[in-house]
Amino acid sequence: MIKRLSIAILAITTGCPSTPPEKPVVRVAVIGGMVMSGMWQELAKQVEPATGLKLKLVAAGDKGVLVEAFHNGEADFLTMHASDEAANLVADGYATGMTPWARNELVIVGPVDDPVGIRGMTDGAAALRKIAEAHAPYVNFNGSGAHQIANKLWKKAGLTPQGDWVLKDESAHPQIVAFAQKHHAYVIVGRIPVVKGKMESGGMEILVRGDPDMRRPYVVAVADGKRFPHANVTGAKMLADYLTSENCQKFLEDYAARQPDGVPLFFPISQQPSS
Repeated sequence: MIKRLSIAILAITTGCPSTPPEKPVVRVAVIGGMVMSGMWQELAKQVEPATGLKLKLVAAGDKGVLVEAFHNGEADFLTMHASDEAANLVADGYATGMTPWARNELVIVGPVDDPVGIRGMTDGAAALRKIAEAHAPYVNFNGSGAHQIANKLWKKAGLTPQGDWVLKDESAHPQIVAFAQKHHAYVIVGRIPVVKGKMESGGMEILVRGDPDMRRPYVVAVADGKRFPHANVTGAKMLADYLTSENCQKFLEDYAARQPDGVPLFFPISQQPSS
């Protein structure tokens, strides 16, 4: 009788643990704008109960910070802008499964007096054409995203920016807007660092925004399990699948609608720019 009772107690204690099992942890490396804006923190609150994962932010910042974290095997999952650096993570065997899932917007910032008269325009190429025709000072910002978007717009405008009105970027990256202000010049930059105060705007304003051709995609990537056997590849894939799902795309739409100024910081990948 005592033996049977002992077996029953053992079965109860082993079948009903006193504490719930811990959720699988996914170490994430996230581009700075998503964290700076608060979007990632809000998204994580939705992701964790939906997937059963626990997200641990191990790196946040520019692409250099994120690439280093992946090279060191410190992250299972990565989201950053589509770029050569992102593609090389896959090509060099550090990451797999690179897929776009969201976009952010670049804008044209300029002096408050707006000598060219582009304020309120929503066509970036047309705005650059006006700047070029007036030979108004324009800073050729060497940030990779701004450079990529600028090249796209100049090509669309059918122009090559050249002449003494085109100023070489001699700024430290976060001071690019202050550099443009000093020269009473226009410049293409990301909207998030301007509105969130990472780039001091001084006497400059966002003059042109709302052009789908000025949006830049973010991608997700998962650590390559062959190189990093300890990585939580399964959890990272679950997270990547969620971010590219309809639920997450709907979250981005809802998050956009809740911005205080009514202007989205992020766009669902389903909102395609014009060709």
